[in-house]
Amino acid sequence: MQIDLFNEIQNPRPWTEGHEQLRFTEAIEQAVLADELGYGCWWQVEHHGAGEFSLSSAPEMMLAALSQRTSRIRLGHAAVLAPARFNNPIRVAERAATLDHLSGGRVELGMTRSTIPEWRLFGVDPDEVRAQTQEAFETVPRLWTSDEGVSISPKPLQRPHPPLWQAAASPASFEEAGRRGVGVLGTTMWESLERAGRLIELYRAAAERCVDPVGAFVNNQVAFFTFVHCADTDEEAMRNGAAAAAAWYTVTALTFFEAATEFVRQSARHEAIATAPDGGGLTGDFIRGESHNIPTEANLLIAKVLRGEPVPDDEIFTVLSAQDSLIVGSPETCRRKLRAYADLGIDRMMCLQQIGGIPHEKVLKSIRLIGDLIPDLA
Repeated sequence: MQIDLFNEIQNPRPWTEGHEQLRFTEAIEQAVLADELGYGCWWQVEHHGAGEFSLSSAPEMMLAALSQRTSRIRLGHAAVLAPARFNNPIRVAERAATLDHLSGGRVELGMTRSTIPEWRLFGVDPDEVRAQTQEAFETVPRLWTSDEGVSISPKPLQRPHPPLWQAAASPASFEEAGRRGVGVLGTTMWESLERAGRLIELYRAAAERCVDPVGAFVNNQVAFFTFVHCADTDEEAMRNGAAAAAAWYTVTALTFFEAATEFVRQSARHEAIATAPDGGGLTGDFIRGESHNIPTEANLLIAKVLRGEPVPDDEIFTVLSAQDSLIVGSPETCRRKLRAYADLGIDRMMCLQQIGGIPHEKVLKSIRLIGDLIPDLA
C-alpha cells in the first residue's frame, strides 16, 4: 500500500492576523517534507465557499507552486469539480496538461460531481450533474490524446495521459468509477473496515466489467483517505488534540456538505436503484445486501450530529475509533491500523494530517513518523 497525503488547507477559528497566508505557508512546508520522506502523492481538494473547512478553492495554483518546490511526490487533484459551470472540460484538460509539464510528469487527475452547497453557489442544476460529469470524463482524455474536434495544447507529458480518478461517497459512485475504468477516491473516516472492504469489492467487480474505459487505459486502483495523526505514544497523540480535531472535522464537514439534505436525496436514489426492474446492477445488489443491517454506533452518532444535537468530542472520537476508521496513536498503533487497510486491498492510503486545530509542528512530526512506516507498507 502506498502512503499519500490528503490536504484541504483547513483554517479553523480562532483566526489571527495573516491566518490565510500562514495556512498556505504551512501546507507548502508539509508538502516539501513529504516529498523528502518518500510519500507517494500530495492530493489537493477543490472546495468553494467552505469557510474555515477549506481554503483550497484554487487547487491548480497550489499544485503548480508545489511542482516547483518538490521533485518526487506526485501531484493529485482530489478532485476537480466536473460540472461545466465549475470547470469547462477544455480548461480542465489544459490546466492539468500544463501542470504535468511543470511537474515533470507527476500529475494524477480526479474528478467528481460536487454537492448541494457548491451546486447552489455556482448555479448548477442538480439534475444535470451526472450527465455533465460523464461528459467531462469522456472529454478530458480525448482532448489529451487526439486533435479530433478540438485541439488543445500542450498535451500532457505523461503518455498516453495522466491517471484518472473519481471521488466517490456512495456505492453507486464506486460502481461508476469502476465501470468508467478510473481509480476510486473514497473516505474511511465514517466507514467501518467491514463496509470499506465491501465497497472495494464492489469497485473491483465493476472495474473487471469495464470494456470501454473513458481513458486510454483502466486505472484499477483504490485510494481512501482518513484522519491520521502519529506521535511518540498513544497518550501524546491524544494530548496533541486528536479527539477535538476528529470531532471538529466531523461536525464541520457534515454541516458544510449539508449532509442531512444529501442523505435524503441519496436515500431516494438508492431506493430507486434497489427496486429498478433490472435489479440495479452491482449497486442494487450492494444496497439490498445492507437493507437488514442494524445501524452501527457510527451511523447513530452521525444521525445525532445531523439533527443538531450536541455531541462531546470524546464521544465522537471513541465511536469512530471503535470501528478502526481513524489512524491515531504511536508508530506501532498506526502501523497496525494502516496494515489492516492494506489487507483490505487498498492501493493508496491518503493521510489527512493537517486537520482541525492540531498545531503545525505536531503535524510535521506526524508526517515524519508516518514517513518512517512507508517502507513497511510498500
